[in-house]
Order: sequence, then structure tokens, then C-alpha cells
Amino acid sequence: MTAITTGTTAGAREHARAQEAAAVGTVATMPTRPANSWPSPPTEIDAQALVHAEVVAGGGYAHLVVARGTHIRLTDLQGDACAHLLAYRLDRPWERLNVADTVKVQWQVYLTAGHLLLSDQGRVLASIVGDSSAHQDALYGTTTRARNDERYGDGSAQGPTPAGRELLALAAAKHDLSRRDLPPSISFFQGVRIDDEGHPVFEGSAGPGAAVTLRAEVPLLLLVANTAHPLDPREFVSTPLEVLAWRGEPTTPADPLWNATPEGRRAFVNTREDLTARGIA
Repeated sequence: MTAITTGTTAGAREHARAQEAAAVGTVATMPTRPANSWPSPPTEIDAQALVHAEVVAGGGYAHLVVARGTHIRLTDLQGDACAHLLAYRLDRPWERLNVADTVKVQWQVYLTAGHLLLSDQGRVLASIVGDSSAHQDALYGTTTRARNDERYGDGSAQGPTPAGRELLALAAAKHDLSRRDLPPSISFFQGVRIDDEGHPVFEGSAGPGAAVTLRAEVPLLLLVANTAHPLDPREFVSTPLEVLAWRGEPTTPADPLWNATPEGRRAFVNTREDLTARGIA
């Protein structure tokens, strides 16, 4: 067999195409194109509805743009993923996830199915419509470069123990956002509880296969860093995270979630009024 060389343009092209062919069916840590060719779509949907599908490696990140009504499912494939999430209004990214308001307005720090992710404008960015994990954290954010340098020896995004903030900064840059645009994040799959004396208790993972499903209530930009939780007492560990998104419908007044709480109803109405004024709803 004649070896492929890359010393010419034709040779480099042949080499690149050969690598792509060899990777088919084996490379999961990048978005699948088209998404509807994903080999194992959720059983409850038509595969043709998929708009995004990828596996984010441990220590990796993802960024995706989704339409209003889109469902986004995050799945901890092996039991040690931790999805640090940020959400932004696609049409106005200065309106973004505000974890403090999300917790304060809903009188709840332990977010699960039936809770909302709110912006600082009192609007619903996304709702949590499914959660088989119940291991989340809305208090401690993600890891930083300085802390990971101190603890593991390297917190750089390209290193073996990347900090979540470094990964989120890379994801943000893909959308012309900078570090100043990174507010505190919420994390899924590694739980934290506060004991009776006010001390944090790291609960770890719910195990392989745990999943959280979000529903976009406005056009969204989502940034995800899959890296160790800042309170994880173990040596650095981070395993793959599946990210799937499919077309759906946003919450309507007929949905029980709309009127589940007075605070949630006001947030939904506020969101609808804004979208209507902008010709989106």
C-alpha cells in the first residue's frame, strides 16, 4: 500500500479525508453532524427532531445555540461528569442566568424538575422539566485557574486538570463574549447539601445514566464546562457528558408548571410580555 504523504496539497487532502473516514463511529467527543444521525436518540422523540448531539469529554466544554422551546438533555454517562452551566438570551446576551435570583425568587436552593432558571430581569431563561439525578449545586459555582493550579498543579484549559472558568471562557469566546461575561454558574450531577450547622456537604454523583432535561423558554446560548466540582475532595476526576437537544414547544399557560407557584407565574408572564413586544411570541 502506498503511504499517504502530506507534502503536497493533494496528499494533505487525502490524509485528512482518510482520518475522517477512520473516525466514523469511533469519535464521540465532538458534535455529530447532522444531529439526527445520532445512534441512540431518546426513545420519546423522533430522531429527526434532534438539533444537537455530542459527548463532551471529561475536562472539555460545549456551546450551543437553541431556539425557544428546544429541550436540552444532559446525561452523566459514567457517573463522574459535572456540568457547569451558563445560559444567555441569544438576542441580548447581557441578559443571562442569575443564580442568586434563581434561588431567591423561588425560595429554593436545591433545584430540580419544576424549577426555573431565571435572569436578573425576572424572566425565565429555561425550565427544568426532568431530573433523575437530584445532585445539583447552585451555591459554589465552578473552579478557577488559581485554585486548580494550587490544588492539582495545573488549572489551564489545555492541561490535565482544567478549571471550569477557563473552559467557560473558551466557550464564551466562540460567541464574542469575554471573561467579564461569565457570571456564577449552576452545576449538575455533583450534589452539595448544607447541614444543620450551615456547612456544605459534598454528596458526589447520583451514578451513571443520571440525566437532567431543560426546556428553553427564550432563544438561548448555552455554555457548558464538564470538569470537577470545586468541593470534590478526590483527586481530579471528570468523565464524559452527553448533550442532546431536540425541537419542542415552550411552556404555555395550559402547562401546570406555568401556575405552579406565584413567583413562577410572574416570571412566565414577564417573559411572555417581553417576547411578544419583540415579535418572538
